[in-house]
Amino acid sequence: MNTNGLTLSILDQSPVHQGDDAAQAFQHTIELAAKADGWVYHRYWVAEHHGSDRVMGSSPEVLISHLLAKTSRIRVGSGGVMLQHYSPYKVAENFNVLASLAPGRVDLGIGRGPGGVPQSTKALQQAEAGERSIGDKITELRNFLGGELPEDHPLRGLMASPQPPQAADLYLLGTTVSSAEMAAEFGMPYVFALFLNGDQEVMTKAMKTYHDRFDAAGPGCKRAMLALPVVVAESADEAAAYAAEIKVVRISLESGRTLTAGNLESAERFGKQSGEKFEINVTDAPVVHGSPEIALKKLLDIQRLHNVEEIIAVTAIDDFQKRLRSYELLSDVLTEANKASIPDQGQEVT
Repeated sequence: MNTNGLTLSILDQSPVHQGDDAAQAFQHTIELAAKADGWVYHRYWVAEHHGSDRVMGSSPEVLISHLLAKTSRIRVGSGGVMLQHYSPYKVAENFNVLASLAPGRVDLGIGRGPGGVPQSTKALQQAEAGERSIGDKITELRNFLGGELPEDHPLRGLMASPQPPQAADLYLLGTTVSSAEMAAEFGMPYVFALFLNGDQEVMTKAMKTYHDRFDAAGPGCKRAMLALPVVVAESADEAAAYAAEIKVVRISLESGRTLTAGNLESAERFGKQSGEKFEINVTDAPVVHGSPEIALKKLLDIQRLHNVEEIIAVTAIDDFQKRLRSYELLSDVLTEANKASIPDQGQEVT
C-alpha cells in the first residue's frame, strides 16, 4: 500500500470514561501519550475545555509540561489554546517556557472558539481589558514568539521571556471557511477540525480555500492538516458499532452563531446561559472507521482528496482500553505499510 507520506498524530481531550473520575482521565492521557511516543505518531495535542464534566483538559499548558516530561520523542502541543480569553504576551511566555524545556518538541495550536459555556467565558475574560479581534491577538502573539514587536507597537521593547532556542510552532485550528481564510492570510499551518464540525462539505470548502488563498497570499508556512474522528478495531463490525455511538451535537443561536458541544446536556446548558433562543441538532459523526487496513485506506483517500500532509486522529470510544487499542492498531498498520513501501537494499527501483 502506498502511504503517500501520510503523517499521523493524536488529539486527546482527556475524556472521563464511564466509572472514572478526573484523576483517572489524566492518568489515561499520560498513558496514551507515553504509548504514542513509541508508536508511529508525530505529535500529541491536548485540548482546552472549560466548565465540563466530560472532558478534563482545562489547562493545556500545565498538561503539556507534564507530558513533555513523560515522553522523549513525540511533539506535544495544544489543540488548541483559546486565545480570545488571554493576553498574547502571557501565552507567548507560557509556550516559551515549554519550548525552552523541550526545544523542538512544542506546538502551539490556537483555537477561535470559546471552549466552554458562556459563564466560563465570562470568568476567563474578567482580566482581559478591551475588545480585540482574534486576528489582532494572533499578530501580537506571533510577534512575541518571534522576539520583537513592530516599531509602532505601544509595548515595543518588551520581550516574552525566556527566549527559547526554538520557538513553539504555531498553528490555527478551525471549523469554518473563515478560519481557513485567516490561516492563509497569516501564512500559517491550518487544521480543520471535522470531529467538532461534522460537516464534510464545509471541510471540503475550507481546505480548498486554504490552498487557494495561501498560494495567492505569498510566502509563509503552508501545512494543511485534518483532525478527524477515527475508530479502528480488530474487525470492521466492531469498529462500526463504536462509531455509531459517536454523535455531533450542534447549538444554533438566534444571533446566528453555531457551536459544537460535547453532549446534549452541555448543549442545553450553553443554550440556557446564552440568553438567546436556540436549537440543538444531534447527528451521527462522520467517523472514519474499520479494521486497520480499511481505516488506513480511508485515511489515505481523504489525504489525497484534500491534499493534506497530516491527519490528527480523535478517537472517542467510551472505554479507555479499547480507545488505546484503536490507536495501537492504526499505528501498527501504518508502520507495516511504510515498511512494505521501502524497497529492500539492492532491489532495483524502476
